[in-house]
Amino acid sequence: QVQVVESGGGQVQAGGSLKLSCAASISISNFYAMGWYRQAPGKRRELVATFQGGGTKYADSMKGRFTISSDNAKNTVYLQMNSLRPPDPAIYFCNTKADYPKDLDIWGQGTQVTVSS
Repeated sequence: QVQVVESGGGQVQAGGSLKLSCAASISISNFYAMGWYRQAPGKRRELVATFQGGGTKYADSMKGRFTISSDNAKNTVYLQMNSLRPPDPAIYFCNTKADYPKDLDIWGQGTQVTVSS
């Protein structure tokens, strides 16, 4: 079964940085979309950043602070998070999508990010 696993979450002070990793069990070249979403308590899951259609997309509140990147050799997608602030704490989920040879929409279990003030 295809899966992705997030890591790198933790607690950081406001203004600090974290780098999240999403490791896929297959080559990420299989995916037409890769990205990060987050969900805070009591809130809906929301877009953080994605690769899709040859470009990147960021939520407005993350622009200039968060950066999505990938390393094909490691089958890994990253999210560099800088200037973290209290509204950012959430469970961050990796998501990958493919349509050939399989139709896949894969979510990881999430990694928790907390920010102390």
